[in-house]
Amino acid sequence: MATSHQQAPPSSLPNFLLSVKLKYVKLGYHYLISHAMYLLLTPILAIVSIHLSSLTTHDLLYLWNQLRFNLLTVIFCSALIVFLATLYFMSRPRKIYLLDFSAYKPDYSQTVTREIFMDRSTRAGTFTEDNLAFQKKVLERSGLGQKTYFPDAVLAVPPNPCMAEARKEAEIVMYGAIDDLLSKTGVKAKEIGILIVNCSLFCPTPSLSAMIVNHYKLRGNVMSYNLGGMGCSAGLIAIDLAKQLLQVNPNSYALVVSTENITLNWYFGNNRSMLVSNCLFRMGGAAVLLSNRSCDRSRSKYQLIHTVRTHKGADDRCYNCVFQEEDDKKNIGVSLSKDLMSVAGEALKTNITTLGPLVLPMSEQFLFFATLVARKVFQMKIKPYIPDFKLAFEHFCIHAGGRAVLDELEKNLDLSDWHMEPSRMTLNRFGNTSSSSLWYELAYCEAKGRIRKGDRSWQIAFGSGFKCNSAVWKALRTIDPAKEKNPWSDEIDDFPVHVPKIERVGS
Repeated sequence: MATSHQQAPPSSLPNFLLSVKLKYVKLGYHYLISHAMYLLLTPILAIVSIHLSSLTTHDLLYLWNQLRFNLLTVIFCSALIVFLATLYFMSRPRKIYLLDFSAYKPDYSQTVTREIFMDRSTRAGTFTEDNLAFQKKVLERSGLGQKTYFPDAVLAVPPNPCMAEARKEAEIVMYGAIDDLLSKTGVKAKEIGILIVNCSLFCPTPSLSAMIVNHYKLRGNVMSYNLGGMGCSAGLIAIDLAKQLLQVNPNSYALVVSTENITLNWYFGNNRSMLVSNCLFRMGGAAVLLSNRSCDRSRSKYQLIHTVRTHKGADDRCYNCVFQEEDDKKNIGVSLSKDLMSVAGEALKTNITTLGPLVLPMSEQFLFFATLVARKVFQMKIKPYIPDFKLAFEHFCIHAGGRAVLDELEKNLDLSDWHMEPSRMTLNRFGNTSSSSLWYELAYCEAKGRIRKGDRSWQIAFGSGFKCNSAVWKALRTIDPAKEKNPWSDEIDDFPVHVPKIERVGS
């Protein structure tokens, strides 16, 4: 008896998971939610327009007579509207504009290749053989290239770390950045009413801010601030301070200078957790000019939209000591990495929780809220929803503190190689320049011609304490790289470069 093979009846409906590109479904959802207000108002306005078009001359005369007989009410309502409008415009925060910024590029003679670094470390004569090998291993995995910079005092043989050389480094970096900035903007030193300098490890007397006041002959009533001991995130703390001062001082310019000093902070001991900073930190600095004058809007590059500061206070070690070893379990870098990356994650979580509602589109906020309710109220076992910050920002400038941190941020924020490129290339080309690294990254975006009018840039900085700070900028015009002068201008075509996981140091 022949066996009959029954075929399954064809499905009456297509498999939509295969036939519909879910990416476009998500884009459609975001567009629908983000423009829901306009979609709802459009039919209402259409109905109102139809009714208004049907009004006759008799209806208009009737309305005019009603207003004449209620003149007192009309005057009172008009006065109230004018009063409330005046109160609103007088009490709203002043808009803060970034006229321009300058990131300092040291002289070619101060270049330190990986080989030069190991040569100077060996010649110092203070490191054990094991720690020299450790520094070499860190350097090979650091992501730093062959064109970073050291001050003359560290490159000298023997090294000459003294107060005079430290001041010399500070002057070269700060004055170089400020001179370039004033030249770009055309603003005179006497016009600057607020000066904020941040340098974490070098706090001499007279202060760095006093050095600038005296060198540029700033006016006698200039408000001068010197921020020290705040780590790599101090640059955005300085921006936030300038923002607050500009809110209460009309028609003012604020000069913010962010730098770090290497001369007196190159470590000559054998504590491995401190040796990592030798391998990562490099010479650099930046100067930023802010204004609250409405007349400066037309010539400014960016407008400051938000600043968010987060201080977890969980660890007083610098997160830049993070170094992940795979084959040496006794290495102190392992415990530092686990502890500090956990603290960094908590600080970032707190920071973006505050920033999210301010910048994310309504569609993302709705998904986040729905997931939160499902988890907390209905006890559903689903993963927390991570908002897509790429819908809120076009550019990401993440502090180039080290490869491990950049890798973690790329994964947690679900960023692409294109978004991480400014941070990775800054780490490769200039190293960790502490609080000024964010401005080298923004300069990279400008040199690449990526900044378009209306683009939003998110600067994220981490530092000891533990702090995570953010600043959001909106481009007021398209930046033409051909007309810009910054540290990348003469070599931007060479980037991006491939940065392998391990780059061997030559003998």
